[in-house]
Amino acid sequence: MRTFGVLLVVAIAAAFVRLLEAAPGGLHPDDPRNTTGDDQVVMVMAQWCGYCRKLRQDFDAAQVAYRMLDIDTPEGERAMRALGARGVPVTVVGQHVVRGYDTRALNERLIPLGYSVYKLPTHAP
Repeated sequence: MRTFGVLLVVAIAAAFVRLLEAAPGGLHPDDPRNTTGDDQVVMVMAQWCGYCRKLRQDFDAAQVAYRMLDIDTPEGERAMRALGARGVPVTVVGQHVVRGYDTRALNERLIPLGYSVYKLPTHAP
């Protein structure tokens, strides 16, 4: 029982430290959403990731204006931690986070910004 109490205190202290580190808007200072406003795009990626390469190709073909953060750099690693992400790609569109190569979710966020990235299947009536 004593071990549980120690673990509980450690967990509460860690949560308190995260709150203190948070930016005034409630985001961690390294969170890319601090710089994206409502319409900028940031891709957190890795050079060795196949889905990241595919997403970059898709964005380039659709002329999406975006910034890349490689997780193998200090800035990219901090962004990953701040987003609580465990895999790449992670795309920040404005204040929204899309995890993985999720074409439907990416379209939902990019179409309002004027980008046509993924053609959705049409259903015959």
